[in-house]
Amino acid sequence: MSIRALAPGCFLTMLILSIALTTITPIAEAQQAAPPAPEFTHADADEWINSNPLSLTDLRGQVVMLDFWTFDCWNCYRSFPWLKGLEARLAEADFTVIGVHTPEFAHERVRANVVAKVHEFELHHPVMIDNDLSYWKAIGNRYWPTFYVIDKRGHLRGRFIGETHAGDPRAQAIESLIAALLAEPS
Repeated sequence: MSIRALAPGCFLTMLILSIALTTITPIAEAQQAAPPAPEFTHADADEWINSNPLSLTDLRGQVVMLDFWTFDCWNCYRSFPWLKGLEARLAEADFTVIGVHTPEFAHERVRANVVAKVHEFELHHPVMIDNDLSYWKAIGNRYWPTFYVIDKRGHLRGRFIGETHAGDPRAQAIESLIAALLAEPS
């Protein structure tokens, strides 16, 4: 049967399912098989917003979610309501979000512009400014937004690509992984 013979709704459903399955990619199921997350590549105070410079070593014992974003990416800022809701629900848990602002355009490299957008979007978690794309390259990222989940021992346990909204399959997968990692011993 050719694709053209499929009912339009069936084709669209298959396309959406295909996209969903390719953008939800756990890195490792088992704690022992998970690769270590690369250490943050920026340690100067002016390269961080809402925080002093952090290291993954500082965050051991917490589940960390990295949010790779850039402020002109509408898929990125449309994910912020879900992200802020997740942070609110897990405020008492050993869970931290770290934004990694990696610019695409020259005006996104200007710290004052990033600070203004962090305030506009009401982001209160730490944001590392990755203007040289060093952390983007270290972790092997290719897309905005991408969410990486790091376990309490500092190992990458999940990567999720794309705009995310409360209740959608990607959000459910991320939240399930976070819950499982929070239940693991440090």
